[in-house]
Amino acid sequence: MKKNDPRVLNAWCFYDWANSVHSLVIVSGIFPVYFGATAINESGGDVIDFLGIPVKNSVLFSYAISAAFLIIALTSPICSAIADYSGRRKRFLQFFCYLGAINCALLYFFTRETTTSATFFFLFSLVGWAGSIVFYNSFLPEIATSDRFDALSARGFSMGYIGSVLLMVFNLTMLLKPEWYGNVSSGMASRISFLTVGIWWAGFAQFTFSRLPADRATYEKRPGWLLNGFRELGQVFRQLQGLPALKGFLLAYFFYSMGVQTVMYVAAIFADKELNLPAQSLIITVLLIQLVAIAGATLFARLSKRFGNVRALMIAVVIWMGICGTAYFVTTQNDIFILAGVIGLVMGGVQALSRSTYAKLMPADTEDTASFFSFYDVTEKISIVLGTLMYGLVEQLTGSMRNSMLVLLVLFVVGFALLWRLSVQKIRVVVLAERR
Repeated sequence: MKKNDPRVLNAWCFYDWANSVHSLVIVSGIFPVYFGATAINESGGDVIDFLGIPVKNSVLFSYAISAAFLIIALTSPICSAIADYSGRRKRFLQFFCYLGAINCALLYFFTRETTTSATFFFLFSLVGWAGSIVFYNSFLPEIATSDRFDALSARGFSMGYIGSVLLMVFNLTMLLKPEWYGNVSSGMASRISFLTVGIWWAGFAQFTFSRLPADRATYEKRPGWLLNGFRELGQVFRQLQGLPALKGFLLAYFFYSMGVQTVMYVAAIFADKELNLPAQSLIITVLLIQLVAIAGATLFARLSKRFGNVRALMIAVVIWMGICGTAYFVTTQNDIFILAGVIGLVMGGVQALSRSTYAKLMPADTEDTASFFSFYDVTEKISIVLGTLMYGLVEQLTGSMRNSMLVLLVLFVVGFALLWRLSVQKIRVVVLAERR
């Protein structure tokens, strides 16, 4: 197909608009607050029984994230290889999209009595979201030329932030102005917000599905595609051995992503449990992060043009190091608001730039884009598994999330050192792209 078709590029970016409401409302905003208030024992304490195991609700939240991304880390390489070989990439994208959206909608039934099932709904909403992203990302090198990767990736994230904020504001009106909706209770307003996420996600995704390249349906011509999907994965793995720049970037990404993703997933719980921030202030904090992230994604796309992708990422990681160090000492609501602004600035930038950097480092002539992006996806998901698991374990052992933040600081230091090594070796992504 012809690359850089504006209709296709806009449709691709629109999936960020569709799915990012999950990240804001379910992962970062309303759901963590509702989970902390609802996943309690009969006496109102935060140690609950989960499948016969007593566990603190904040630790359970962290472990549920770990479990979800472990599932994706184990399954996405196989699904990606099968998608590339069989030509069913869009179908896999649709499957995971609907899996996530349906489980978001099922969170409407979350009450104290249904905490166990709701935890699984949350878990599988994450599986659906994360599973769809690998196939969504894999379309990038197919629909655009490498000179468009940075700007297009940043535009996608920006659209995601804008769309998620719009739905979040609507959901907030139910919580802050219940009289507009027949004096709906705050609990019911929260549950309705989970339902709206599922509807928004699946509904707006239809625009993306209608314009992305159609499946090749090669499985009709190539028998045994399931078995050969594994062979396809092995072939891509062997190709990676001859791509030192790509391998080096993945290693650096593994460490700094472990810190970035963990902070994003536990920020609301941290502010709730460590600072006892009111629910309204928590949600305002999350909104602030999203709004600043729109500018952050664009800012780092421009920095990459001036300094190159690797150096721009190094700048972002240094700022993340400062965030973790500062988080250990924050004590007031104003401190949190300032920290949230800085997080937003680098959150969008590091996510958008990491995705486009990897796309630039991939072999330009490969057709196995889903399989290649599965390695990127697995690197990210395993980092989330280990990061959130480590975060929850340190809290469980020490009783303080602040100590967990110091552990994340070490991860950023390692990630920065690996990026610095890439820079010293003069592996400049822009130069590599131009040589193609």
